[in-house]
Amino acid sequence: MKDTNIGYYFLVMASVVVVLAGVKSASAIIIPFLLSLFLAIILSPLYNFFRKKGLMDGLALTLVITLFVILLALVAKLIGSSAQEFSSNVDLYTQKLTIYYTYIKEFGDKIGVEIPVDEISSMINAKQIMGFSRGLLQSLSALFTNGFVILLTVLFMLLESNNFIKKIEFASAQNGVINHIDSISSQIKEYMVLKAIISLFTGLIVWIVLLFIGTDYAFLWAVLAFMLNFIPNIGSIIAAVPAVLLTLVQLGVFSSLLVAVLYVVINIVMGSIIEPKVMGKGLGLSTLVVFLSLLFWGWLLGMVGMLLSIPLTIMAKIVFDANENTKWIAVMLGSGENIPMPNENKRAN
Repeated sequence: MKDTNIGYYFLVMASVVVVLAGVKSASAIIIPFLLSLFLAIILSPLYNFFRKKGLMDGLALTLVITLFVILLALVAKLIGSSAQEFSSNVDLYTQKLTIYYTYIKEFGDKIGVEIPVDEISSMINAKQIMGFSRGLLQSLSALFTNGFVILLTVLFMLLESNNFIKKIEFASAQNGVINHIDSISSQIKEYMVLKAIISLFTGLIVWIVLLFIGTDYAFLWAVLAFMLNFIPNIGSIIAAVPAVLLTLVQLGVFSSLLVAVLYVVINIVMGSIIEPKVMGKGLGLSTLVVFLSLLFWGWLLGMVGMLLSIPLTIMAKIVFDANENTKWIAVMLGSGENIPMPNENKRAN
């Protein structure tokens, strides 16, 4: 019996490896599909809102797609001009940052402490950090070179959204493979829409704060904050680093400290206070899972996989949680909050 179980687990692991290899080799197709899926989920409430107001399906869909394309065109234009100008000035910002390393070394010599400036400068490489931020934005922009295909996919997904769940539920009732599909899809949609709204507000606040302080390319860092806000804990730190460094070389130490403090405040208010109240603590992931999912999806699907890592992991968690046989996997992925201890279960009984 044990040998049979071991053989079964090896077969499952081998199947997972084969599937992952197939996903990685087909990433050129899967990445636009996943991006279209998330866009369709985020846009579906607006589409349903127009339909409930009495608009025909075609008209509601045309209105949603038109608004989305206009918004996307405005954002792409602002990102494109800012990213190009920023790229041409990266070397200049890097040179200015090395001056602060000299100040740190001189200060250490005055107080009799040897500060390893070379090690610090290699760890905090401004050119690499700025290059990563630029690459992240450019890789996302490059996806929309296939914008027509993505737009068509989103369009058909929105048209199909009304009947898709019914068809899945009917197929499930016939063979019993999928249960609670309506609940699963509702939770996924609710998470994606609320997360997008919270991320949008986070980016808007960052934009206003950086404009007020006077940091260059404020809109660029706001878009970066919006995208990386989908990655809890780690994402907000990554989004803050280029803005803080740029403020340091542009406006000085005090302004950069102010930007860092404001990023921390925004992260605490939005990520630790508002988000748990709006979305509930049940959808939280452990910090280790956040980091590992970032590495895993980044390896599997590249830069876009890193951006979609947490939504994909949350979707998997919701699916696992809906089935009693796989609920333990959802618990392992979770943050560990609100789990009843064995003693509590005994008392309840």
